[in-house]
Amino acid sequence: MTSVVLNEPVRTILLDIEGTTTPLDFVHHVLFPYARSHVRQFLDQQVSSPNVRADLAALEQERIADAQAGLTPPVRQRDSPQADLESTVAYIQWLMDRDRKSTALKSLQGKIWEQGYESGQLRGTVFDDVPSALQRWHSQKRSIAIFSSGSVLAQRLLFAHTIAGDLTPYLSRYFDTTTGPKTEASSYRTIRRALQQSASEIVFISDVAAELDAAASAGLQVLLCERAGNHPQPSNAHPRIRGFEELLL
Repeated sequence: MTSVVLNEPVRTILLDIEGTTTPLDFVHHVLFPYARSHVRQFLDQQVSSPNVRADLAALEQERIADAQAGLTPPVRQRDSPQADLESTVAYIQWLMDRDRKSTALKSLQGKIWEQGYESGQLRGTVFDDVPSALQRWHSQKRSIAIFSSGSVLAQRLLFAHTIAGDLTPYLSRYFDTTTGPKTEASSYRTIRRALQQSASEIVFISDVAAELDAAASAGLQVLLCERAGNHPQPSNAHPRIRGFEELLL
């Protein structure tokens, strides 16, 4: 096993989810299909909820922008409440097909997954080394935070309902797309300010080189997570680990 020792003392470990704490297969073959297959039923039941209506209003603004940009999204049908619902579902699924990092879409997905976790139909999946690593870092008095394109609700649900149990007691902060895109340095500067730490005291671990490029530009220490099943990344000079046991703090 090859170990990695970081250049500066670390106070916070900032973690991506997909491909870092959680297999890509769980996100793409369990969570996303669940949201897709349950969105119509969820809206039937919850469309009058103020929080859901806020998500739908934001999505409608996105649809208008997409149409103006010539992206030909599904047209909203207002002939009847049922037609309106069906066209809304069609647009949401259109966004899902494009893996759009839409704050409103991610918020809605989180609400759908919440029902799945509460009913027991969904169980969060993490790599085998994750529970022990979180416990180890927590015992070392280090903060552990999450930065994911999934909503904060979705993040909390995943870690609260894992097969290994509730891991949320180890996690101190959650950041999502309301912080900014994961490929922009400004997002990591925002996180640094929120944590009230110097950039070099934070290490960001992700499976996506472009995200690490942005974090490194903001001064954070970074590690590329190369787990089985992750997508190959462009050539880069980021230090890399294959699992959390390779990180020595």
